[in-house]
Amino acid sequence: MSDARSMTPRLPEPKLLIDGESVAPEGGTIPVTNPATGETFFHAPAAGVSDVDKAVHAARRAFESGPWSRMNPSARGKLVRKLAEALWERREEVALVGSLENGKTFREAIRGDVAPGSATLAYASEWSNKLAGEVLPVDGSFLTYVQREPLGVVAAIVPWNYPTCLACWKLGPALATGCTVILKPSELTPLTAMKLGELAREVGFPPGVLNVLPGYGAPTGEALARHPGVDKIAFTGSVRTARRLLHASADTNLKKLTLELGGKSPQIIFPDADMARAVEACFWGIFGNKGEVCNAGSRVLVHARAHDAFAETLAKRAREMVVGDPLDARTEMGAQVSAHQLETILGYIESGKSEGATLACGGARDSEGIKAKGNFLKPTVFVDVQPHMRIAQEEIFGPVLSVLRFEDEAQALRMANGTSYGLAASLWTRDVARAHALAKKVQAGVVWINCFNEFDDAAPFGGYKESGWGRDLSAHALENYTQLKTVWTHLPEV
Repeated sequence: MSDARSMTPRLPEPKLLIDGESVAPEGGTIPVTNPATGETFFHAPAAGVSDVDKAVHAARRAFESGPWSRMNPSARGKLVRKLAEALWERREEVALVGSLENGKTFREAIRGDVAPGSATLAYASEWSNKLAGEVLPVDGSFLTYVQREPLGVVAAIVPWNYPTCLACWKLGPALATGCTVILKPSELTPLTAMKLGELAREVGFPPGVLNVLPGYGAPTGEALARHPGVDKIAFTGSVRTARRLLHASADTNLKKLTLELGGKSPQIIFPDADMARAVEACFWGIFGNKGEVCNAGSRVLVHARAHDAFAETLAKRAREMVVGDPLDARTEMGAQVSAHQLETILGYIESGKSEGATLACGGARDSEGIKAKGNFLKPTVFVDVQPHMRIAQEEIFGPVLSVLRFEDEAQALRMANGTSYGLAASLWTRDVARAHALAKKVQAGVVWINCFNEFDDAAPFGGYKESGWGRDLSAHALENYTQLKTVWTHLPEV
């Protein structure tokens, strides 16, 4: 891996990508700020309502009458594969701008964002010619079959925490199934999406197939959500924004939606767990990517017999964590994505203290030396946390860990299921029967046993309850971008 501090970022052209062309925005510009320094280093284009309309019409034309609709499925898959390979070849270039705009370490930007994004595109590319239908053995003299068809124009609205990876989670299955896409990144992290647009054009995607519209939630996101030419919204983000998208869909053309939302994921530690591995998993489960992770293990539930030693070991590890320059290879945690996000996290920390939780470490800004101008926070661990507290109920989206004590399995299960979320959970025990019995009862879309945060493109990811609808990754993700058509043919009697 290169020394990121010696690299010069190759910034994208500050234009929108519409119908295969670089287009000056009608909505002005967006200042892009480095969270580690507080410096504005780029002005991204901000799409206006008219820009959205142009992009939707370009995507609609490419879907209905353009080359995308006429292209052989295998050829379409090869283009998606080329995009995956181009992203991998340019991983350091994309990761560098990702680190600069997001504040995550350069190492995390490659390993946790760009590399898995490339892998998802490669996986999806293999499915383009494997979307099989079925012939139904119906009563009567009929030939009846079901075929799977692409939905149409997809608006992919993605957040700032994993801007490359989550964009690819939408682009891969959408493009492989034959949909066309308008990619709308967060206004905080538009650069990696713009780089993806550049790569798509370089590898030969036809005009209109992938359009990239940086912009604010209003008007850009709002216009996409309300545009009658958009058939589906693929969204990752907050529950609050998801509700707005649902209302917009209901008010217009009843768009299909998939929603990957927040989480308050528990890690449940039993006394017979491998404590060394569990501590490391719990540590990175909340402090990896600065805690800005939808499935962050933000609640650690520890059996009373193991609680005190486990909590102290975690706190000690957190006190020793290296926080600093995201481009320094020695740094373990970078800067929170924005000053606003930092203030939100600090507000939750004050809430935890006022409700009676005990601060074991951290709990304040890290303003030492060069960090004074950035959005840095000391890794924070709370103990004596009760299930009703805000820090144990609400998604903080930052490096703040709540450690809770339980006495038995029944109490652990009540605590694990006792939030409005249900994205992920993990169980740490050597008792296989206990682990699988509890896995069945935990209300979460993903359950890890004696591990945490494991992903594979073959395994679906998504949540229960307010953690969303539908699934990303795996063959199941393809279902979100297709619809079924049943064809009946009457066969004359012979």
